[in-house]
Amino acid sequence: MYLLIARDMRGALSCIEEMKSEGIDLTLVTYSILIGGYANIKDTKSAEKFFKEAKWKLTSLNAIIYSNIIYANCQTGNMTRAEDLVREMEEQGIDAPIDLYNTMMDGYTNVLNEEKCLVVFERLKECGFTPSIISYGCLINFYAKIGKMSKAVDVSREMESCGIKHNSKTYSMLINGFIKLDDFSNAFSIFEDMMKSGLKPDAVIYNIIINAFCKMGNMERALRLVDEMQKEKHRPSSRTFRPIIYGFAACGEMRRALDVFDLMRRLGCIPTVETYNVLILGLAHKCQMEKAVGVLDKMILAGISPNEYTYTTIMEGYAAEGDIGKAFEYFTKIKEAGLKLDVFTYESLLKACCKSGRMQSALAVTREMSSQNIPRNVFIYNILIDGWARRGDVWEASDLVQQMKLDSVLPDIHTYTSFINACCKAGDMQKATKVIEEMESAGIKPNVKTFTTLIRGWSRASLPEKALASFKKR
Repeated sequence: MYLLIARDMRGALSCIEEMKSEGIDLTLVTYSILIGGYANIKDTKSAEKFFKEAKWKLTSLNAIIYSNIIYANCQTGNMTRAEDLVREMEEQGIDAPIDLYNTMMDGYTNVLNEEKCLVVFERLKECGFTPSIISYGCLINFYAKIGKMSKAVDVSREMESCGIKHNSKTYSMLINGFIKLDDFSNAFSIFEDMMKSGLKPDAVIYNIIINAFCKMGNMERALRLVDEMQKEKHRPSSRTFRPIIYGFAACGEMRRALDVFDLMRRLGCIPTVETYNVLILGLAHKCQMEKAVGVLDKMILAGISPNEYTYTTIMEGYAAEGDIGKAFEYFTKIKEAGLKLDVFTYESLLKACCKSGRMQSALAVTREMSSQNIPRNVFIYNILIDGWARRGDVWEASDLVQQMKLDSVLPDIHTYTSFINACCKAGDMQKATKVIEEMESAGIKPNVKTFTTLIRGWSRASLPEKALASFKKR
C-alpha cells in the first residue's frame, strides 16, 4: 500500500509477482489498490490490464474497483470508456457512490464538456445525493478552467446558499480563474473574503497570489510574500519561484532572476526543467547566449534532461543573432534526444535561415516540415516571405502569398507588410500599391510599419511626392 501511495509502481509489481510465486491469490482489495495506483500516475493501459484480470479471476466486483478504473479513464480524458464502465456497473446492480459522480464531473472538466458535466451534477441529485463541496468544486473548477468566471461565482453562491462553506481549494480555484483573465481586482476580492472567513492561505494560495503579483509586475511584493510564506511554516517550491524568476527575466533584470534562482536552491528547492527554461528564455531574449548555454550545461549536470522547449529557446536565441550553424546544432540535439519536433521548433530554425539570408536552407527546412506532416501556419509563411523580401525577390514572395491562400492560411498585417517590402526593394511600386489595395479590401488596415516601408520604397524610386502622400496617411 505504501509503495502505491509513493507511486512506486515497480516496487508494487515486485510484491505482486512475489505473491503470485508463493501461490497467494490477489483479492478484490489488492486489485482495487493496484488499479488506483495506476490511475494516480495516469497509466490507464496497466490499470485496464489488472481490471480485466480481476474480472476474469473474481466472481464479483464492487463499487470501489469500478470507481478506480473509471477514475483512471477520466484522468486521461477517455470519457467514452468511462461511460461504458458506468453502464456496466449499473447493469450489475452496483450502486454508484457520490465520489463516482464527482469523478465523472472532473473527467468532463478535463475534456471541457459543459453539457455532460451538468447532466452528471443533476443526475447526482436525482439519485438522492446532496451535492458536496467536492461536487460544487468540480463545477467551479470547470468554469474557472474555461474562463467563465461569472458562472463560477454563481455556482459558488449556490453552494453557500446550501450552507456549504468554501475551503482553501474552492477559494484557490476562484482566485486562480480571475488571475488567468488578468482580473486582479476580483482575484484579490476573493482572497480578502477568504481571509475574513478565518481561513489562512496554504502553500497553493500563496503560490497563486505570488503569481498574480508577478503578472502585475510587482516583483518586490512577490518576494515579500515568499518571506511571509516561510514565517507561516509553508515551504516554497519551484512553483513558487518560477513566476518570480520569469518576472525578472521578462523585464530584463537577469541579475535579479539569477539571484532568485540561487535563493531557491539555498532553500532546498530543486529546480525543474521549467525553472531552467525560464532562465534560458530570459538570457536568450537579452542575447546573452553564452550564459544561456551555461545554464543549459548546469541543468544537464544536475541530472535534469532538457525538453524540446529548452532547445527551441536556445535555437530562438541563435536565430535572433542569425547564427544558422548554432541553430542547426541544437535542432540536431532535439532529434538525437528523441524529442518531439513541432511547428515552433521549425519556426526558430527558419528564422535563423532567413535572417542569415540562407533561403535555400529555409526551403530545405520547409520540405522536412512537409515530410513530418507539420502544416505551415501564418508565422511560418511570414518568416519565409520576410526572408525573400530582404533579398528583394518579389516573385518568390508572391508565390508564397498565393500558396498561403491555397492552404487556407489567412494573410495578416505582417504578411502584407513583408510582401510590400519585397515589392519596394524590387522597385515594383505599382505592385506595392496593389498589395495595399488588396489588404484594405480584406479589412486589414496598414500600420506605421507598412507606411514606413512604402515611404522608403517611394523614396528609393525617386518619387518624393508619393512618399509624402504615404507619410500623410500614417
